[in-house]
Amino acid sequence: MFNSLFDHVDSIIVRDPAARNRLEVITCYPGLHAVWLHRISHFLWNLGLKWIARLMSMFARFLTGIEIHPGAKIGRRVFLDHGLGIVIGETTEIGDDCTIYQGVTLGGTSLYKGVKRHPTLGKGVVVSAGAKVLGGFTVGDGARVGSNAVALKEIPPGATAVGIPARVLQADLPQSADTKTKEYFSAYGVTPNVDDPVSMALKGLIDATIEQEAKIAALESMIAKLSNTPKDVSGTSDTKRDLDAIKEWLKE
Repeated sequence: MFNSLFDHVDSIIVRDPAARNRLEVITCYPGLHAVWLHRISHFLWNLGLKWIARLMSMFARFLTGIEIHPGAKIGRRVFLDHGLGIVIGETTEIGDDCTIYQGVTLGGTSLYKGVKRHPTLGKGVVVSAGAKVLGGFTVGDGARVGSNAVALKEIPPGATAVGIPARVLQADLPQSADTKTKEYFSAYGVTPNVDDPVSMALKGLIDATIEQEAKIAALESMIAKLSNTPKDVSGTSDTKRDLDAIKEWLKE
């Protein structure tokens, strides 16, 4: 029991540079307290003591500012960083070594009872501040959800999702569920050297527009040059040749 407790505390120290020692984490981290209290309420929930379990979860919410339904399943070494405003729904499943920041909602979009309404997070997932993950889909191992993103569909392992609704970017970093290695941990779901696909598309349109403007300017210059050419028989072949050259150039 104590080994598991200290393992959880040590994993937080690795992921949070502000954490100085075990005593500070145990006494001053509401995200840790919320997970511990959830263990108790989840145990009561599984025993069939639903009302007492809900009462315990409400007490934990009052104490920590974090709302976790007692029916949710939370893995080992899950870190609720800062934690204030986190909401975790009843059928949510969170894998080992996940990191969830303040203001995150793991919510459901269905009103039917007895179905999987809330998301499943794989191992080592990072859900950044203010993000909303809504629905009964899976977020793959090592995936990252950016700040204030609204994820409404499955996210592949190792990918980063950003925007409203969330768009999936290509992974840039090596993936590992072992958050004990600092180089693999991505704080706040930040992924360097990855562009938003929408911004990349806009950049492509801008480049194409600039290229077209250059071609139009060159075409106008050539037409102006041809219009100043004297109209005689000897120049007919040259004019035709120039027009043919223009046509070939435009086909490029």
